[in-house]
Formats: sequence, C-alpha cells, structure tokens
Amino acid sequence: MARIKLNLQLFSGERTEKATPKKREETRKKGQVAKSVEINTAVILLSMFLFLLFGRQFLFDQFEHVMKDFLQHYLLKDLTNQNASNLLSKIYMQILILIGPFLGVAFIAAIVANVSQVGFTFSAEAINVKFDRLDPIQGFKKIYSLRAVVELVKSLLKITIVGAATFFVIWQSKQDILNLPYIGIRAVAETIYMLVVKSGLYASCSLLVLAILDLFYQRFDFEKNIRMSKQDIKDEYKKSEGDPLIKSKIKQKQREIAMRRMMQEIPKADVIITNPTHYAVALKYDEEKRDAPFVVAKGVDFLALKIREIAKVHDIITIENRPLARALYAQAEIGDEVPEEFFKAVAEILAYVYKLKRKI
Repeated sequence: MARIKLNLQLFSGERTEKATPKKREETRKKGQVAKSVEINTAVILLSMFLFLLFGRQFLFDQFEHVMKDFLQHYLLKDLTNQNASNLLSKIYMQILILIGPFLGVAFIAAIVANVSQVGFTFSAEAINVKFDRLDPIQGFKKIYSLRAVVELVKSLLKITIVGAATFFVIWQSKQDILNLPYIGIRAVAETIYMLVVKSGLYASCSLLVLAILDLFYQRFDFEKNIRMSKQDIKDEYKKSEGDPLIKSKIKQKQREIAMRRMMQEIPKADVIITNPTHYAVALKYDEEKRDAPFVVAKGVDFLALKIREIAKVHDIITIENRPLARALYAQAEIGDEVPEEFFKAVAEILAYVYKLKRKI
C-alpha cells in the first residue's frame, strides 16, 4: 500500500519558523524587544557605587561644608521668617549639589544600558493601557508559567548575591568594625562609607554577571515567542507581495494588453522577416523619429502565424530570411532598434521592399 506523507505543521499551525524581518520590525514598533531589566539595574547600581568610590572626597567635603555652615552660622541666628527661608534655600541648594551628580550618573547609566541592548527605539503602543492584562485567568496563567519560575529564581539569586556580598565585605573588614569605638568621627564615617561602597560594588558586579546570563535567556525567550508557523509566513507573503493567483491574473492581463497593442502596430510595419514558419519579426523605419529601423512586433509559432496573417491583410511585404529572423527575435525586444551588426542586412531588405513598393 502506498503511503502518503503529510506535513502536519501546515494543519497544526505550530510555530517552528524563525520570525521574518517584517515580523521583527512590527514587533519592535510595538515596543517588544529582547532586553533584560536586570542589565539596567546592575549597570545603574555599578555606576552609582563607582561614583561613590571615586567621588568620595567631593562628597565628604560638601557634607562637611554643610554641617559647618549649619552649626557655626544658622544655629546662632534668631528664628525669624527670613532666616528660616534663607536656611531652607541653603539646605535645598546643598542637597542638590550633593545628589545632583549622583542622579545624573544614574540617568546616563540607564540610557546607556537600554541603548546598548536594543538601540534607540520608542513605541507609544507600549505605554498604552491594555485592559486585557487585568484578566484574572490570564494572570493565573502567568503565575504558573515558565517565565514566572525564571523570575522567582532570579529574585532568589539576587537576594542571595546581595546577602553574600554584604556578608563577605563585613567578614573581611570585621577588625575595622571592631575598632570603630576607638577612632575619630571622620574615620568612623569613612570606614562605614567604604564598607557600604565595597558591598555595593561586589553586589552590583555579581548582579551584572547574573544580568548578562538573563540577557541571553531573554533573547532566547524573545526568539521563541516571535516564531511563526509556515501558514503565518505564507499569509505575510500574500499581504506584502500580493496573492500569487491575483498576481498571475494581473500579469496575464498585462500580457493581453501588450499583445493587443503589438497587433495594432503591425499594420504600420514596413516589412515582416520570417523563418518562414516558426519566427516572424516586424520592422519599421521612420527616419524622422529614429536613427535606425526598430522592431514593431515579434513572435514564434502561433504568434508568428498571426503576424503573417495581419501582414497579408494589410499588404505588408514578407521576406524570408531564417538566420536574420532568429537573430532579431533573440537580440531585440519590441520597440528596440535593430542591433548594429544587422544594419547592412536590414538595409538591403528595406531597399528591396521600397523598390517593390515603387513598382507597385
């Protein structure tokens, strides 16, 4: 018994094919891109703690200046509306000087982290309110999905990483912590400051490694989600290129129009060069419009027969020249001038045709 093989993917609609460039572009316009939020978090944290590390002297000097100014001047002044207003303005300005660079570094880091992953992109559709997200059934599906498990594992890993980094720094600096009661205030502040910065640097570097792994997963998951079925690809092709059946009908209609136009031009020809039965090429020479004779119509077999019939009805002279007919058919399209290598042969034929017409 003969076995018939069927491609079940065509019926099941299973998404096994890579997304087409058009699908990727549409997905990007919707704001759906392969990026990891963990990369943003890790880069921002790392940049902020690096700023704290290298900007330590600036921050300490500013904080010391604020405290001295407050303790030495404003505490000794009378509590009036004007003095209170001046004090608040001064405090606001000093706070801005302290946290402004800090926030600026975080802002730049966020932009760099996003652009490095997905480039410059903006989608208004991504910020639209979608009420289908409020569907509780869909919400429960998301809770028990693979992505939810991955997010849970990531959260546990982040807690573990931050806790381990903090414990490692504290354990490594346990002697410095035990010495805090015996050192000056500035030394205490610097020690605690460096403990916080070290913990942050270790934690953010560890989170960056986790974020890079997460980025690979997000790209894998993104590619999986935008996969297409064979039917999807066919439908997209039909939308972009048009239905093949309709296109074939359009081309057929265009050929019919071109054929009618060609047949209407045959009576204007000066001569028909034939094979004599398989090929027919109609030529015309108009010295006012063209520098050389040009092809009015051409055809093989049935079409060649139709050209000869029309020529006979309109008393157009037919000349049999097998090699010239075949060569002109192969090398010249309708409307093209006769190639230069055939000028002499065509000129002799036209001279003969004009001579016959004068006799007639």
